[in-house]
Amino acid sequence: MKKSKIFFTVLFFTLGGIFTLNSQEAGSSSSNLSASAIVERSRNRINSDTISTRYRMVITARNGSQSERLMDQYSKKDANGNNRTVIVFGEPASVRGTRFLNIENQGRENDQWIFLPSLGRVRRIAASEGSGSFVGSDFSYDDIASADRRVELDTHNILREERFRDRNCYVIESIPLDPNYQYSRMIQWIDRENYITYQIELYDRRGNHVKLLEILEFREVQGRLSPILTRMTNIQAGTSTSLMVVNLRYDDNIPEGVFTSNYLETGRY
Repeated sequence: MKKSKIFFTVLFFTLGGIFTLNSQEAGSSSSNLSASAIVERSRNRINSDTISTRYRMVITARNGSQSERLMDQYSKKDANGNNRTVIVFGEPASVRGTRFLNIENQGRENDQWIFLPSLGRVRRIAASEGSGSFVGSDFSYDDIASADRRVELDTHNILREERFRDRNCYVIESIPLDPNYQYSRMIQWIDRENYITYQIELYDRRGNHVKLLEILEFREVQGRLSPILTRMTNIQAGTSTSLMVVNLRYDDNIPEGVFTSNYLETGRY
């Protein structure tokens, strides 16, 4: 069986991620696991061949005003085990037809492309654009791709164990090996029993706490405990973006043609 993962924030989206889907089952006692193994378990929590999700994205400005986006996300691995994710925006009219593709690569940065109707063409997103805002939200392109971030790209350390949301959790610090990565460190709260990630603090290269990712609600979907509400807060800007699951389906048949530049440009496969 092939396995697929997705960032629910995160979308990942994510994140994710973070809402992620992978192949490994929870097994041995968590007391014997290293920090890296715990993070791996958290990202490998749910098994699925594919995932199809409809989200409502709510962007809240500093003054409290809100704007919404409606989007569909599809995720599936290729024959080499690399995860592919497509995001399609349906509402409002200002973003309708915007399509984004992320393809995981072994041992190097993910490939990312976006189709903007206003440009009328597919544009490759450079690695230097990773910290840029994703369609005006508090998520960056790096945040969107972080569900596919491999555990070995960071060093992991258990800082402590503590109660969080009335659950026993590991508090784990992850430091990227690449000094040019958007974040200098990430601190996450992972449930000791079920490996759910409840929140992640994100720090910039200067060590400032700049973002907070929170997974706020979960629900059983097809026998899997799944994130339903995720919020990314930009600490410095005083803004936030919430992702609410409208519909979630595991193991749907997703055509291969969805993960192509032709689909990004035409919306057809």
